[in-house]
This record gives sequence, structure tokens and C-alpha cells, in this order.
Amino acid sequence: MPTRSDSTTESSGGFDSRHFLKQLTERPGVYRMYDEGGSVLYVGKAGNLKKRVSSYFRKTGLAPKTEALVAKIASIEVTITGSETEALLLEQNLIKSLRPPYNILLRDDKSYPYIYVSSHSDYPSLTFRRGRTKKGGGTWYGPFPSSGAVKESLNVLQKVFRIRSCSESYFRNRARPCLQYQINRCTAPCVGYISPEDYLQDIRHATMFLEGKNPAIIRDLMDAMERAAENLEFEKAAACRDQINHLRHVQEQQSVDGEGGDADVIAIAQDAGVVCIVVIIVRGGRVLGTKDYFPRYSLEQSEGELLSAFLGQYYFGGNTRREIPKDILVPVEVEGQELLAHALSDAANRETRIRGNVRGERRRWLELAMTNAQQTLLTHIASKETVYRRLLALRDMLELAETPSRMECFDISHSHGENTVASCVVFDENGPLKSDYRLYNIEGVKAGDDYDAMRQVLTRRYRRMVAGEGKRPDLVFIDGGKGQLSIAREVFDELGVSDIPLIGVAKGVTRRAGMEQLIDAMTGDVFRVPADSPALHLIQHIRDESHRFAITGHRKGRDKKRRQSTLEGIEGVGPKRRRELIRYFGGIQELRKASVDEMTKVQGISKSLAENIYAALHDE
Repeated sequence: MPTRSDSTTESSGGFDSRHFLKQLTERPGVYRMYDEGGSVLYVGKAGNLKKRVSSYFRKTGLAPKTEALVAKIASIEVTITGSETEALLLEQNLIKSLRPPYNILLRDDKSYPYIYVSSHSDYPSLTFRRGRTKKGGGTWYGPFPSSGAVKESLNVLQKVFRIRSCSESYFRNRARPCLQYQINRCTAPCVGYISPEDYLQDIRHATMFLEGKNPAIIRDLMDAMERAAENLEFEKAAACRDQINHLRHVQEQQSVDGEGGDADVIAIAQDAGVVCIVVIIVRGGRVLGTKDYFPRYSLEQSEGELLSAFLGQYYFGGNTRREIPKDILVPVEVEGQELLAHALSDAANRETRIRGNVRGERRRWLELAMTNAQQTLLTHIASKETVYRRLLALRDMLELAETPSRMECFDISHSHGENTVASCVVFDENGPLKSDYRLYNIEGVKAGDDYDAMRQVLTRRYRRMVAGEGKRPDLVFIDGGKGQLSIAREVFDELGVSDIPLIGVAKGVTRRAGMEQLIDAMTGDVFRVPADSPALHLIQHIRDESHRFAITGHRKGRDKKRRQSTLEGIEGVGPKRRRELIRYFGGIQELRKASVDEMTKVQGISKSLAENIYAALHDE
């Protein structure tokens, strides 16, 4: 059994960290480590899941406690969140509910910090509080993820609005202004230096900002920052920049800790013959955890049909009936939705709704579930066990003498015949071998002539192989029909390559997934494979990856001149919106850290445009 010093970086518990990390996302989220018995060992958060989880599998420099943890790891599950802040809150929820042995466990009633506006009729105070109570009235804002961030933000709020932070007894017994007034952080309401009307106006502005209803305040600060910079008052400009950042962090709305509500949020993703269903459990407005399922299915079933079958088994199957929440959120309409909702309502003795058209907090939960379903599906498809099973099925289907250890697939992409590129993707026994992917710029061929483009890329690739400069594949796929495949056969004949099987992958008459036709270049036979065949799923995965890589390469080449700036080249983001984004976030680094919801707070940035910006900045 490998040890931590092995080149594969597998833990002594048998966990294949190298393969797992290869497919892990770089987005923010939470990771859970489990032992062989399925018990959770540790829950952690990360702004970049790939970097954080990779740090546990370094060959040197680990603390003894960390080494002991890594030695017990048998599996790792991740949940993607919209931002680092959401990851922090979800981490705390999971630690409370799971109580992992390797986490530090804090008292439950002191976890979250709040901002509290007292109930004083004329001069309320604005203070930091740990834990929320019903005593004393007043208004609570939060919970917030970091006590340090709240305290710093309160300091900024006091500088901007000059609101008192003293206790009630201190306030009642003052005869002259305190030091806070002297340093311009309070208007001295204790001695009547400000009228109740003006003071309550400042309170109203502060609370509007905490509720996210006053973006004009940030715009005023941004204008002040620019004026200071123009006047070469750089220290003042930096202070304004810091104020904007602190205020923006306070304003940030949380998707993980909401205003309340119980829901099961269910998302579905399918690709390469595999379907993944993710259930996110929300109770009291907090995300308590996620669960992944990989049901067997037929490619002829729609997502609505799959979800209908899943919901029936999930809530009514088995010996123990699951808790049925008030809301079940789904991304598509479920077949027999009304009937299923009625049955669930009868079982729960109250109304249960199956909903897809939701907004606000519930929309963010649903988007979170959909993101996790897509990422979990990608990880599952790329797992070593899944790939090996498919390889064996492919060997048997094609009647190969040995299991192929290197497969290559070619595809052509262009824009109305221009900027033609060809992709070559490589798969081995571990799945996609991205280090060996190649993109070829096609030159000197007639616009739109895919046949000549295919001839050129295959000649360039395999002429080098024949000369001993490139690796030799065991199997080659051509994304196309008989025409492209005949070109490939001609190239192989010209180069004297006769021992590498050539298979064409055509979409078939209906052009639907699962209805592909395979063509053997040696015999010319055209045949179809059952839609549920693992061999077909592997071929679909290779073909889709080749298509994706070709399109991505084509777009990069087409947009090369527009990549002078990180934001340039994003459709819908012109000079004015770029300027507003940089002004709001203070720089491209802060913008990269922002969630989609944060970006929508910038003037002129819609939800769909924010999603495009987020995807462009994270290379999605």
C-alpha cells in the first residue's frame, strides 16, 4: 500500500489524492474528509478548493496532527459555494451538526457576531454583539461571518455616520463630550450637540446601508476617492478605498444563512451517460449539508422524468421515511408534479410545494445545488474506477487484444469557415490527460473545408510519430462521419500506419445523445451501441471533450486581440462598466474574489452579466 512519500501522493488509507485533485475545482467551498467507515474526520472551508485540499498531500512540512488526519482519509466530498463568506458559514453549520473529531468545537451560542441597533427612542447606539437575544428590543443585523470584519466595519460606520457606541449607563451620565467626539467619531448626542431628528437621519442611513438599500453611499465614497487621487492626496484616497471595502463586506448578503425557511434543494446534471442528483438540506434558513446520488437511468428519460422517479423513492422508499420540508426546489418541471406534491402534503400533514420558479434566497440555494451537481458529476466521470470499467467495456466492444492505455480524438472548429483550428485530446487509464492536449492552427486550406483541415492536422500529428517524435496511441477517434474518417484512413495509409484502430463517431440521423453511430475505418461497418453501454459513455466523453477543447481554442484565438485587459473581451462590459467595476471593488484582485451577487450591486451590472463576468474571470 502506498505511503505519503510515494510519487502518487496517495494517503496510507488508500485514498488516491492525485487523481482526486486533478479534477477538483478552484472555486470556493467546503470539503469533508471521511474515514473508511464513512465517519466524518474533518470539515474545512477554502477560497480555492483545489489549492487548500492539495496542501494536505504535500510530501513534507505537515504537522503531526495533520499527518494523522491524512493517514485516515478514505474519501473527500466537496460543496461549492458562491463566495468565501458562504463557505465560512456553511463550514460552521456542518461543524455544529457533524462535530468532526479533528475540528475545534466551539460553544454553539457564541458562534455568530451581530450588529445591534438599540431601542433608545432619540439616540440609539450601534454596537457589536455575540449571539442574538430577545431582551431589550432593538434591531439585529447579521449574522456575519467574522467578528474582526464586523468590528472594523463598525469603526468605519462610526467614522462615516458618527453614531455613538457607548453603553446606556455611560450615555445617561455624561456631562461633557467624550473622546469619541474629539476624534470626530461621534456627534455627542449625550450632551445635545445634535438634534434627535438629525441623529435619527444618520441612524436611518446606517441601517439602510446594512440592509443593502443605499448604494449611493458607496458612490459618494468612490467620488471622494477619485477627487483625492486627482489632488494627489493619496493617503486620503487609500482611506476611502479601505472604507469602501469594509462597507461592502458588511453589506454582502449571505446565501448560506438566510432569513429562515425549510427546504430540500434538488439539482440534476447529466453527461456521458451518467446522471448526478444533488440534495441540499436547508433548515431554518441554513444549509446543513449535501448528499449526492448516481441513479441508473436510460438516456431516453428527460430530467423531469428522472426527478419524478427520484423524489418518489427519496421520500417514500426505504424503511425510514425522510423528513418532508415545506418547500422542495427543483431546476425543471417534474413530471406529475401536482400529484407528487399532493402525496407529499398528505404524508407531512401540511402543505408541501414543489417549486422551480423562485427568486431571492431560494434562487441562490437552487443555483448552489446546480453548481454542485455539475462539479460532482465531473469528478465522478473522471474517477479511476469509472474510467477503468468503461475501458474494459470499450475493449470488449471493439474486440481489441489489449485494453487501450492511450486514446486520441480529433475535431475541427471554425467561425463561418474562418480561423479554423483542430483539437487533439488524449485519454489514458485515468481519464483526460490534459498535459498532452494539443491545438493546431489550420492554414492554407479553403474556408470551411473540414476534410482538408482534418487531413492537415492528422498529417502533422502522425508524421512526427512515424519519425519517432511523438507518443503512439492505441486507438484514434475522429469526430465526424464517413467523409472525415476516409480522410483519416488515407493519411494513415500514406504514412504507413496500419496497426492503430480508427473509429469515426457520427451523431446519427436524430443527432441525439445516445444515438451515435460508430464507423470502423478498417471494415467500413457502421454500428450502434446500446445507450446504457459504459463503452459508449466513454466515447461520448472523449468526443465531447474534443469538441469543447476545439471550441475553446477557437474562441481564444479569435479573441486574442481583445485580451489586453482581464475585463476586455467580455461581451457587454464596455469602458464605462469596466470603470464602475474597478471603482467599486478597488482593483481586479478584489473583483476576482467577489460573488455574482456582489457584482450585481455595481451600477449597470445585471445578474446575467455578472454571471458572464464571474465565468470569464475564473476561466469557466
